[in-house]
Amino acid sequence: MTKYLIVTALSALAVASPIAAQAQKLNPAVIAVVDNDRVFRECTACKAAQAQMQTQLQQIQQRAQQLGQPLQTEAQSLEAAVKALAGKQPDAALQQRATAFQQKQTAAQKELSDREQAFQRNRAYVAQQIQEKLNPIVSQVMTARGATVALDRQATLAAAASIDVTNDVLAQLNQQLPSVNTTAPAPAAQPAQPQPQGR
Repeated sequence: MTKYLIVTALSALAVASPIAAQAQKLNPAVIAVVDNDRVFRECTACKAAQAQMQTQLQQIQQRAQQLGQPLQTEAQSLEAAVKALAGKQPDAALQQRATAFQQKQTAAQKELSDREQAFQRNRAYVAQQIQEKLNPIVSQVMTARGATVALDRQATLAAAASIDVTNDVLAQLNQQLPSVNTTAPAPAAQPAQPQPQGR
């Protein structure tokens, strides 16, 4: 009986081995290389978006200076007033000035933080729009060139110029994506957390 089981198992293995070998065999990969850095630097929509994002960044920097200069002046004035007290307690007027300064400083920090967050959302939104259009274009160019794999040039140590399809990708991206929106949609409002009710 044991001999019969061994013969049956060997027969099954002999039949399965060619099938397993066929399933593992792959065609040689045909590789295309895309320089994503160059695409994001040179595409028409990318260059226009970069200019607009630079303007947004400059506006944030200008606003930071507008808010910062009066606060710095007020901080120096308060510091001088506190030093003039020579350890005495500040009067109500000085305390009010200090409180008002702290409120202005907090408001300025919040405004700049909000602007910075909006800028980061805008930058991510620009990249998202480009990437959404870029991925199908890379697939199309890959298919047209008979490639089975596309790699970013940054992920390769070396690649022949003959397998670089960046120019084709750029041409199609410029045609299909003439511009992008540099203002991200407002973030979705977070649902209010239910308040625990007392018993």
